[in-house]
Amino acid sequence: MASSSVGRTTDPGRPPDREYSVAAAGTILMAGVIMIIAGAFHILQGLVALFDDQFYVVGTEYIYRFDVTSWGWTHLIGGVLLVFGGAALFRGAVWARILAVVLASLSAVMNFMWLPYYPLWGALIIVLDVVIIWAVLAHPRDLRTRGPF
Repeated sequence: MASSSVGRTTDPGRPPDREYSVAAAGTILMAGVIMIIAGAFHILQGLVALFDDQFYVVGTEYIYRFDVTSWGWTHLIGGVLLVFGGAALFRGAVWARILAVVLASLSAVMNFMWLPYYPLWGALIIVLDVVIIWAVLAHPRDLRTRGPF
C-alpha cells in the first residue's frame, strides 16, 4: 500500500523519508565536525614540527625516515585541506562527501607514516579518520533501496 502523504515512503514498514534526512544530516554534521577537529590536530602537529625540530624524536628501527620540517609542512597543508573539506561537508553535496573520504584516507596514510615520530598522536588521528570515513559512507539516505530489491 502506497501512502500519499508527503515525506512517506511507499513501503508501510519503512519510516518516513524525513527521518532518513534528519539522521543523514546528523551523520554528515558529525563527520564535518570531526574532520575540522582532525584538521586542527594536523595544523598543531605541523606547527610544532616547524617551530621545534627537536620535539619529535624517532627511533632507529623504522625503515622509513623523513625530515621533521618537511613533515611539518605536510601536516600544516593537510590540516588546512581537512578544515576546508570539513566545512564543505556541511553543504552535504556529493562532491564534498567524496572529497571527505579522499582527504581522510590520505590523512590516515600520512599519520601511519608519522607513527615513528609520535605513535599515540598518530594513532588517535587515524581513528578519527576512520570515523570520518564511516560517517560519510554510512549515510542513511544512500542505504535506502528503491523498488522491490
